[in-house]
Amino acid sequence: MPTGPVAPDEVAAAAKGFAETVRRVEEGGLSFPLPGSGRTAERLAALRAVAEAGLSTARLVEGHVDATAILAELGAPSPVPGERWGVWAAEPPGEGLIAVRQGAGWVVSGLKRYCSGAHSCTHALVTARAGGSRRLFAVRVAAEGCRPVEGTWSAVGMAGSDTPDVRFADVPASAVGEPEAYVSRPGFWHGGVGVAACWYGGAVAVSRVLREAAADGADPHIDAHLGAVDVQLYAAVTLLRRAAREIDADPYDERGEARLRAMRVRAFVESVCREVLDRVGRATGAGPLCGDAGHARAVADLGVYIRQHHAERDLAGLGASLARPGVRR
Repeated sequence: MPTGPVAPDEVAAAAKGFAETVRRVEEGGLSFPLPGSGRTAERLAALRAVAEAGLSTARLVEGHVDATAILAELGAPSPVPGERWGVWAAEPPGEGLIAVRQGAGWVVSGLKRYCSGAHSCTHALVTARAGGSRRLFAVRVAAEGCRPVEGTWSAVGMAGSDTPDVRFADVPASAVGEPEAYVSRPGFWHGGVGVAACWYGGAVAVSRVLREAAADGADPHIDAHLGAVDVQLYAAVTLLRRAAREIDADPYDERGEARLRAMRVRAFVESVCREVLDRVGRATGAGPLCGDAGHARAVADLGVYIRQHHAERDLAGLGASLARPGVRR
């Protein structure tokens, strides 16, 4: 079994922030409007704000609000107060989940990887193979037969997101939507833009030490790095706001632009995050990384979180899509 660093304090802190954020939503003190509702910019701004405060908490919150949007889009009941949902839909090579009929319902078995909030979510939406197709299922995380595989999340960055593998053994499940509905719905791509908003919030958090270092105006090299970082962050937030307007103008993707939009936004915001990480490190040196625990955590977390973008593989997918005849550019 894989082993590695254990960060119980970070896991506990992120879980606490997750629970508090969900409670604020339930009490009406915070809102994550559904994508395409006419308030998508407000949704992205809320995700950004959570991410600026802590990326591991943001990963958990983003999963919950994404699950809420998925359930609404696919006509399933919304989460009830006290529930905290995750979306466990990663499907890397290897063993996955299999769903089979049992009586009037379903059970799922197998191994699901990268299950953020495995110890703090009460429910999760999981993808599983059912016959020859992929379907989405709702499961109760505390159900007998649903167990995190301890030692499988050895990350330093995003340690607090609590993202181990989870082993399922005949766990009761409820089908959500029709086969392939999870990936074929327009909201799949709208949700991808929400993840990019979290990355952006993390980049803003990383940039704080650079702004502080430039405050006395004594080093023109630091000023130059801050100027370059500001340009990148301004471009990223401008793109996110444009994406929000486009999603609200075409929530059901009747123009067929949601996939390209999300791929472009994610690729650009990921590149901005990489540049911010590089420039902040070059400008401020090892000092903040060694002496500022919050900054060091933000840097490590962002470096891991943006790897949800698959680099050249995703860029190749974007290029291949653009090369098809008739694609609107």
